[in-house]
Amino acid sequence: MIDLFEIFDSIISQSRSVDVAESEFRKLLMDDEELRKAYKEWCNEEGHTEKRGFIEYCNESFDAEESKWDILENEYE
Repeated sequence: MIDLFEIFDSIISQSRSVDVAESEFRKLLMDDEELRKAYKEWCNEEGHTEKRGFIEYCNESFDAEESKWDILENEYE
């Protein structure tokens, strides 16, 4: 079974930008039918469109990472 979050997080950590990550993810989707099916199912469950689902996940991941740094900065002030 495919672990979408492992794939998502791997792409994000390697890309460090939403545009690059999305491009890499789209390439994977084109090459892997099982991944496409799992992604479509995840989008339906989460209420995302297939076009925006991965982008939304990226944005949430980047926001969460940024908030961790904000918390650390606030603790040292």
